[in-house]
Amino acid sequence: VQLQASGGGLVQAGGSLTLSCAASGRTSSSSDMAWFRQAPGKEREFVASITWTGRTTYYADSVKGRFTISRDGAKNTVVLHMNSLKPEDTAVYFCGATTLAAWPPIDPSKFKYWGQGTEVTVSS
Repeated sequence: VQLQASGGGLVQAGGSLTLSCAASGRTSSSSDMAWFRQAPGKEREFVASITWTGRTTYYADSVKGRFTISRDGAKNTVVLHMNSLKPEDTAVYFCGATTLAAWPPIDPSKFKYWGQGTEVTVSS
């Protein structure tokens, strides 16, 4: 599975950004997918995940109600809509794909495939 993440940038607090992760490869359409983020000096942190069907989602408490993850099966793309952004959301965001993790897949060590990361900076 190959993952290509895009959409990061600089935004003011309270603003919005949308991240996309395009997946390709033999098992990409049957993989649960998720977004993680990693701030400087911190461990990679779970943000949101979605099943390979796109029917079930799961969010970290820190983003619940502000972020929405969705999946376009036809395009094999996972999108993360981020609203009401806060400075503490600043991080490099990574999309990951897994066929091995139990639901919800929140442990980054269970993800075999990763995108290259896209940087999100929220200014106060």
